Amino acid sequence: MNIKTIIGFSALLTAGSIQAAGSRPNIILFLVDDMGWQDTSLPFWNAKTPFNNLYETPNMERLAKQGMMFTQAYANSISSPTRCSLMTGSNLSRHKVTNYTSFRDQPTDFTRDDIILPSWNYNGISPVPGVNNTFYAKTFVQILHDNGYYTIHCGKAHFAATETPAADPLTCGFDVNIAGHALGSPATYYGERNYGHDNEGAALAPNAIPGLEKYWGTHTFATEALTLEAISALNKAKTLDKPFYLYMAHYAVHAPINKDPRFYDKYKAKGMTDHEAAYATLVEGMDKSLGDLMDWLKNNNLDKNTIIIFMSDNGGLATEPGTRDGAPFTQNAPLSCGKGSLCEGGIREPMIVSWPGVTRAGSKNDDYLIIDDFFPTILEMAGVKKYKTPQVVDGKSFVPMLRGTGTTAKGRALYWNCPNLWLTTRHDGPGIGMTCSIRKGDWKLIYYYDTQKKYLYNIREDISETRNLADENPKLVKQLSKELGKLLRGAGAQRPKFSATGRFCPFPDEKL
Repeated sequence: MNIKTIIGFSALLTAGSIQAAGSRPNIILFLVDDMGWQDTSLPFWNAKTPFNNLYETPNMERLAKQGMMFTQAYANSISSPTRCSLMTGSNLSRHKVTNYTSFRDQPTDFTRDDIILPSWNYNGISPVPGVNNTFYAKTFVQILHDNGYYTIHCGKAHFAATETPAADPLTCGFDVNIAGHALGSPATYYGERNYGHDNEGAALAPNAIPGLEKYWGTHTFATEALTLEAISALNKAKTLDKPFYLYMAHYAVHAPINKDPRFYDKYKAKGMTDHEAAYATLVEGMDKSLGDLMDWLKNNNLDKNTIIIFMSDNGGLATEPGTRDGAPFTQNAPLSCGKGSLCEGGIREPMIVSWPGVTRAGSKNDDYLIIDDFFPTILEMAGVKKYKTPQVVDGKSFVPMLRGTGTTAKGRALYWNCPNLWLTTRHDGPGIGMTCSIRKGDWKLIYYYDTQKKYLYNIREDISETRNLADENPKLVKQLSKELGKLLRGAGAQRPKFSATGRFCPFPDEKL
C-alpha cells in the first residue's frame, strides 16, 4: 500500500463533520524564516527600539491595526523543530526533531569528544509509520484537507529530510506545493541566477529553490516570485466551492543575505552597513508580500471571511559572522542572543492574528503561548471538532485569547528541550548549547546538561536576561527544576551522555 493510499484511507476513518463551505473561514498562515522579534517597525514591546526605527514593515502595522498582536509568542529556537511542532501539535521534547533536518540519515549536530549526543529524529516527521528516525504523525493540514479545505503550500517546508515521505508537502495534506522541499535555506534569491540552477535546469546546489522556472533569467526576487505563485493558486481556490488554507512560508529572511534591489538604496541612505541594509530589504520584501496578499483578499471580497496569522519560526540570526553587523548576540536587543538559543532572542517571535468579527481591532495580548498551540487553534478556527491523531497533541487552543474570553497561559508551563549541539562552537553564546528550559508565569529557568548550570530570570522585570537570580531563589529553582524534569520525562525527552562514564547527563531535577 503506497503513502497516498494510506493517507486517503486514514482520511475516511478520521475526518470530522464537515460544515458548509460558506460558513467556514479561509485561513492564511504567514510564516517568516529567522525573523527576530525586533525585525519590524511594529514594536512588540512597551516602547519603540532603535531596530523598530530602522526597519519598515507598513503591512505588519496594517495587519496589527485590524487584529491582535501577541507580545509573548514563542517558537522553538531552530527552524525544523518549530515546523514539526506546528504541523503535529507536539512539543519538540516529544517529537524529538531537536535540530534542523537535512539529508536522510545524516544528523546535523556538531560533536564533542566528551559528550555522546542522543539519537534524535533527524529525518523529521512522517505521515506513515515505520520510517527510521522520524516522528509518525498526522498533520493538521491533512485534517483540514479531510474536512473539505483546499490546502496550498508555498515556500519553505523543512520538516523532513530528503528522500523521506514528508520531504514532499503533498504527502502531508497539501493539494498544492509551490517550491517546497526538504532543505531549509535558498541557494540564492535571484531570478537572474535561476534560484540556484544552471541554464539547462540542473541544480547547482542541493538547496536550489525548485519549481519557479517561469521566473528564471528575470529580475524577480524569490520573495516576489513566491507571492505571485501564491496569488495564482488563490485565484484557482476562489473558484472552488470550499474554503482554502494557504501556508505562506517564505524563505526570507533566512541567509543568504541577498539584497533586494527594490528597497536597498533607501536603507543605505539611513546609514546602514551593506549587510544590514541587505537584511532590511529581505524584511521589507517579506512585508510587501503580506500586503499583496491582503490586497488580493480585499479586491476579491474575501477579506471579511479570511483569518491571517503572522508568525516567525525562530529568533533572528545573531551569531553567524558576515551576515548581520553589530556585536555578537545583540541583533535582537533588548532580547538576548538569537537563533539557536533558549534565551528570549532565540524563541520569542513577532505574532499577529486578524480574525474578522472575532479579534478586536488594534488589540494586544500579553499572555504567552507556544508554536505547539497552532495545531488545535487552527482546527478550532476551521470548525473541525472531531479528529484523531496517532501523536499526542501538546498544544492548547488560544481561540479564547482571540475572543477575549479567557487564556491558556494561567498556571501553564511552557518548556523546551535542545540536547543537541547546534552548528559549531563559534556559535557559543547565551542560551546556546545542550539545554532545556521552562517558562512559568514571570519566571524562566534555563539548564545546561553538560555543566548542570542553572539560570533563573524574571522575564517581566528583566526581558534582556541580564540578572541570573538562581542563587537568590533556591526554592523557586528547585520547584521549576522538578516541574521541568517531570514534563521532560512525560514527553519521553532524550538527553546526552558523558563520554568518560557512559552515564546520562542529569535531568534538571536530579541536580537540586
